[in-house]
Amino acid sequence: MRVAQMLMVTASALMLSGCMQQPKTTKVSSQAEGPIKIELNQVTPQESKGTTANEGKEMVFEVGYGKNGVGCIGSTFVEGVTPLGTFKVNAIMSQDRFEMDEALIQQSGKTKSYLSENLFNNMNSIDFKGDGETGEYGSGYISLTPVPSTPQPFTFNKYDGIYRWYSFAIHGTNDETRIGQSITGGCINMQNKDINKLIRSINLGDKVVVTSKQPCNR
Repeated sequence: MRVAQMLMVTASALMLSGCMQQPKTTKVSSQAEGPIKIELNQVTPQESKGTTANEGKEMVFEVGYGKNGVGCIGSTFVEGVTPLGTFKVNAIMSQDRFEMDEALIQQSGKTKSYLSENLFNNMNSIDFKGDGETGEYGSGYISLTPVPSTPQPFTFNKYDGIYRWYSFAIHGTNDETRIGQSITGGCINMQNKDINKLIRSINLGDKVVVTSKQPCNR
């Protein structure tokens, strides 16, 4: 009798476990849904644009680029020139997010905590144009490094006594009339609402492909 009762209890337990919903697992990709593609138009700068898949939908955004033209694939960054080629994201900075390749953190000589709390604010507090306006990176900064690697002049340093870093990047702006113009120091700028969307979805290592409708001139 006792053996029969034990068998019934065991069978009931198996039936219950079979009815319980097993926890779902979701595979999260460390990459975006595809590379961000940016096509520059050197004849009609206002037609320069970027495209990417964002939250399952195509996102199209206007961009501006370097005041001194477009650099050839594999070139070293020069002030005012936007290089063409394939790049990967090596840092993401905004008020709400900070990610940076570990090698860069080591190069900085600072802790990740220090960089997270200070670097973007420091960089954005500098008046690069000398017009009395700060916040020239807008609401976010996505740093890019070329693939394959090419020596670049980017270092952590002080500018007017402010610890900062600069690189080739996609970033926001404090003047959205500059979008769609050949006017930047070499970076790609875009509206703050668009850079905010990118920063929510982009990850370190994601690819960005920059092309032009016309040949490079540097």
